Amino acid sequence: MIILQSCLCLHKLNKSYIWDVTNTNTPLMELLPPSPLCCLRFNPKSSETLVGGCLNGVITYFDLRKPNANAGRCRSWESSIIEKSHHDPVTDVHWVSSKTGHQCVSISTDGKMMWWDTRKLGEPVDSLVLSLDGKGEMIYGGSSLEYSTEAGPTKYLIGSEQGVVISVNLRNRKMNNGITVYDSGPGKHHGAVYSIQRNPVHNKFFLTVGDWSARVWAEDLKTPIITTKYHESYLTSGCWSPSRPGVVFVTRADGVLDVWDFYHGQNDVAYSHRIGNSVLSSIGVQDNGKLVAVGDVQGSVHLLELCDSLAQSRPNEKSTINNIFERETKREKNLEIREKEMKRAKIIEDERVKPDASEKDIVQSEKLNAMLYKMEEDFKRLAGEQVNYEETLDDIIIH
Repeated sequence: MIILQSCLCLHKLNKSYIWDVTNTNTPLMELLPPSPLCCLRFNPKSSETLVGGCLNGVITYFDLRKPNANAGRCRSWESSIIEKSHHDPVTDVHWVSSKTGHQCVSISTDGKMMWWDTRKLGEPVDSLVLSLDGKGEMIYGGSSLEYSTEAGPTKYLIGSEQGVVISVNLRNRKMNNGITVYDSGPGKHHGAVYSIQRNPVHNKFFLTVGDWSARVWAEDLKTPIITTKYHESYLTSGCWSPSRPGVVFVTRADGVLDVWDFYHGQNDVAYSHRIGNSVLSSIGVQDNGKLVAVGDVQGSVHLLELCDSLAQSRPNEKSTINNIFERETKREKNLEIREKEMKRAKIIEDERVKPDASEKDIVQSEKLNAMLYKMEEDFKRLAGEQVNYEETLDDIIIH
């Protein structure tokens, strides 16, 4: 089954569809949310339940087993209260690890991250402002979200409207609100981060897609380790291949799908395929890496079957890709150390050229001593002249 997640094409119809890849003519199920859906996720523990984020900021819950799911149509079973929901469209939602399997998390461009229990969606279980100080002085609007239990049940990765990547660790919530901001300078995207995803094999590395480039990051490094060259058109979404850890798919605004294969090279696109003239808005890959579903802003879903070279992993590909990522990480760390050394050397050089505080004190002391000496000599000279004048006056009186 494939879910089309496209905010742009769902606004017009207020409908979402679940498709069966064996029947591409008619959707398997039509979902009827209270407001147009911007994002939608299957529950990994129960494929009959789904959670979605709406255009009006509401979180809605679907259960395909309930009585309202019949005749190929399913209305939302429960939705959050709009007053206690997000104030902007929900840009992404994920199921999170829990004993009950009913916990989920959502983000929005309103700068809030909210946790929900689908059994009682009246209000969020918890919430977090995407700000370092927690006071809202600098709030990052969330545009994409990544959550993986393999990386840690309390860790989240967020792509922001400002192009900055944010890491949230709830275990460190007392320090900076649990938020770590990655490179906000040259390494950040020039626009919103539309997709963020951990590598399916090496989960300490993750992918971001935004502006005209895709970037690979290491979790323990603040700058990207790999940045693709700029594409000819704006990128709208992207993801890793689940079967090949070195393959990345990115969709473009000019209707082209690009495939990067880091196993064979990092400088050029391995394969480009024009799907149509409409703007591509979303992409999903089947677990075996063979089928790719791409959605566009016109509401069409395109299903592609990949060749074996793009779908089947090489015997040593996992270790090779890990070595490539580790090599680039080490290179980036060395550059970072070199930059710090150059800055430190420049500071030392500037301090060496400029007289320090002790030298300035010595110079000022010498000037003051010279001035006092001159004043003393002038005083002695005047005093001597006064003595001579008094002796001369005494002689005149005596005589």
